[in-house]
Amino acid sequence: MDTLSYKTISANKATVQKEWVIVDATDQVLGRLGSKVAKLLRGKYKPNYTPHVDCGDNVIIINADKVRLTGNKWNDRVFFFHSGYPGGQTEVSPAELFAKSPEKLVEKTVKGMLPKTKLGAQLYRNLHVYVGAEHKNQAQQPKVIDLNSIK
Repeated sequence: MDTLSYKTISANKATVQKEWVIVDATDQVLGRLGSKVAKLLRGKYKPNYTPHVDCGDNVIIINADKVRLTGNKWNDRVFFFHSGYPGGQTEVSPAELFAKSPEKLVEKTVKGMLPKTKLGAQLYRNLHVYVGAEHKNQAQQPKVIDLNSIK
């Protein structure tokens, strides 16, 4: 029996097939959208997934202003920011953050679901969030993906 036929092949930077995909956030629940986009960014839906390599896709999220939250999370949930100075902690609700900048709310959600490592920072750079239906990544010829079809 040939033992080399059972060798596990790990992906590396040269062998990874990266694509550009568009996700429409219209009427999507924010947490479910964030977790599925984080899996797309990591590449967990691909058969050659390798945990220590950026093998995920570049994700474009459009219509970030049409995302929704269930229950009373718009007002009950609290995000904390800190300026780095003593007494510089700021509390903000999702409703306040959404009114100021809807794309920041989606970016913060997805970033929280990525690893807190150098790889996570590298994966986060593959995320592009836009408020309207227009985006500036037409040159990459992204394909539209339906989040409801993937698990």
